[in-house]
Amino acid sequence: MRTSRRHDVWIIGIIVILDQATKALVRARFQLYDELELIPGLLNLTRVHNTGAAFGFLNASDLPLKTVLLGIVAAAALIGLAIYSATLPIEHWLTRLGLSLIIGGAAGNLIDRTVSGYVVDFVDFYWRGWHFWAFNVADAAITAGAALMVLDLLGIRGSRVPRTI
Repeated sequence: MRTSRRHDVWIIGIIVILDQATKALVRARFQLYDELELIPGLLNLTRVHNTGAAFGFLNASDLPLKTVLLGIVAAAALIGLAIYSATLPIEHWLTRLGLSLIIGGAAGNLIDRTVSGYVVDFVDFYWRGWHFWAFNVADAAITAGAALMVLDLLGIRGSRVPRTI
């Protein structure tokens, strides 16, 4: 599979659009902490606001300028990832795909943080009394992108397209 840089940009754009569209639906239909049970005992849609970083880290802290600092860190990370991605050869398609998913997800969450001061999360997986951290489309894209990069690092599926004769 050989992809161009244009494909990378399209993937990033699609992730941002899907993320922002789903969050807009959640904002329009759910108040904070409203929930809708989809699969009893396993999956709810629940609107929560994450003012912290990944997995709610720093969510409960009241650091001065926390939103600004997290936004700056996220923007710097986005720039770094974009520069790194731009340096990768076309043949490293699996890593570039992973980076595109991560960049799209990070951009979607950065938009929320910049506009609202928090990230809207709404997918709530749980088992009995244990709840996984609520997440959104951007978080899922970041996780999938990181998994693809790990697979590539481990040599699973290979990062380079075999040359044809």
